[in-house]
Amino acid sequence: MKNYKIVVSYDGSKYNGWQKQGNTNNTMQERFENVLSRMCAHPVEIHASGRTDAGVHAIAQTANFKCDTKLSPCEIKAYLNKYLPEDILVKSCETADDRFHARLNAVSKTYEYLIAVDKPDVFVRKYVWVSENKPDVEIMRHAAKKLLGTHDFKGFSTGKTKKSTVRTINWIDISENDGIIAIKINGSGFLYNMVRIISGTLYDIGVGKLEETVIDKIFETKIRENAGQTLPPQGLKLVEVFY
Repeated sequence: MKNYKIVVSYDGSKYNGWQKQGNTNNTMQERFENVLSRMCAHPVEIHASGRTDAGVHAIAQTANFKCDTKLSPCEIKAYLNKYLPEDILVKSCETADDRFHARLNAVSKTYEYLIAVDKPDVFVRKYVWVSENKPDVEIMRHAAKKLLGTHDFKGFSTGKTKKSTVRTINWIDISENDGIIAIKINGSGFLYNMVRIISGTLYDIGVGKLEETVIDKIFETKIRENAGQTLPPQGLKLVEVFY
């Protein structure tokens, strides 16, 4: 069987995230595996660079699967786009080294969270969180510097894990244009709800609800309750995965 690498984009609004779950079949992984298994006439398992949670979107999610088929990568792409729902798009498909794994080989990922401080354009309204207040972007940028580097981000996540909660944030860029604040974060990997909590903490600092020093406190105590709010999923999307 050959190993295939695909890059996909999707509107996650109506899905329960990427990862297959026991209590629902409404996930990206389930949709892909159903179509791929039908295409190949044998069970196919697909691996993404990471799980995106319920309601979260992707511009360029990377995934890989092994499949026994006579179809070319171009034909596989066409088949997937024909039978997958209209809110999922396969942007590219290519053969990959047999050892390539979308999650294990990922070096870093970039996520973006969008906050609307004015009534948003009707065509972007479903992909932003609308804020009642306007945060100070310069204060947010200054606070974001404290997050850079390698830290234990346990206090910026929800859910329990026995694995390491140490991650590296390479850069954070915060911009504002036409009433939309964009928080872009690149890191080695992210814990459950980590980007949404970081974004919520920076927002709460920007509106004066929290002090910048709270970031030091979160790293020291590793207590989630010390951090800011978890912003809603619709404003978050996976932008790019680097290998």
